[in-house]
Amino acid sequence: MKKLSLAAFCVLAFATFCFAQPEPAASPSPSPKPRMSKAQLQKKLQANETALWNAWKNKDSKPFQTWLAPNAVLVGGEGVGAKADVVKELAAMPCEVKSFTLSDWKLTMVDLDAAFLTYKGVADGTCAGKPIPPVWASSLWVNRRGRWVAFSHQETDVRTP
Repeated sequence: MKKLSLAAFCVLAFATFCFAQPEPAASPSPSPKPRMSKAQLQKKLQANETALWNAWKNKDSKPFQTWLAPNAVLVGGEGVGAKADVVKELAAMPCEVKSFTLSDWKLTMVDLDAAFLTYKGVADGTCAGKPIPPVWASSLWVNRRGRWVAFSHQETDVRTP
């Protein structure tokens, strides 16, 4: 019986080896996109911020719908608002902006998926009949599923001596 069992085992092992189907080749997993350098990310986020300022100037809510995170928090002289507030109120804002300049950019990485961008904004125009003051602005951009969106934006009037 031992000889039969050993022979049966050897035949089964040999048959399994000979007739085994080759395993399908594993599909290569897509290699993750390389992360942008800090300089590349700063350039991208500056362009996004500039596009948002242009949208504010032109009272165009589409860029705000595109680049603001769904749970965005925005802080300004009127208080704290959400994405829906900005999108809804943009067209009715009593602002007339002729032009603007953004300068003094600085990017600070919070971690690999969060970037804090600060800069100075100067607009030529009026809101509710008053000149628009220059501001120091900050935006926290977060990477959500490979897409950078603005999670928070805040502005503080520049103090003049």
